[in-house]
Amino acid sequence: MSEMRVVGVRVELPANQPILLLRETSGDRYLPIWIGSVEATAIALEQQGVKPARPLTHDLLKDVINALGRRLEQVRITDLQEGTFYAELVFDGGITVSARPSDSVALALRIGVPIHAEESVLAEAGLIIPDEQEDEVEKFREFLDSISPEDFRGAQP
Repeated sequence: MSEMRVVGVRVELPANQPILLLRETSGDRYLPIWIGSVEATAIALEQQGVKPARPLTHDLLKDVINALGRRLEQVRITDLQEGTFYAELVFDGGITVSARPSDSVALALRIGVPIHAEESVLAEAGLIIPDEQEDEVEKFREFLDSISPEDFRGAQP
């Protein structure tokens, strides 16, 4: 299992479909995951440090976990079946809950826990970007710096 970090989210045109991009912290593979616009907005808001006036669903879930005295320890992207990614939330005491990767990542960012991906998922869907394409990754990072959460509003999943 590899630890991943969130590179960011972007909207893929012409379909207006958001993509979450993760990268191995100790490796060269990237993991692109198609996600919904609501989750893309939640991830982008957290990455930009924007705190909404009222808690979003992921903020609420974080508060519920804390209120119940539980601790989220990590998020795992566990499987890929027919183009659909699967994840789980791993809590103290070994409790796991199945979840979508997009929701899991949004929650992990808010709580500050590590994100891991199973080797089988990375072997199937991971991408290694050759050195000559590093400028494309840099352009992607620049794009991420130029967007705002409002760019995701109105996109249909």
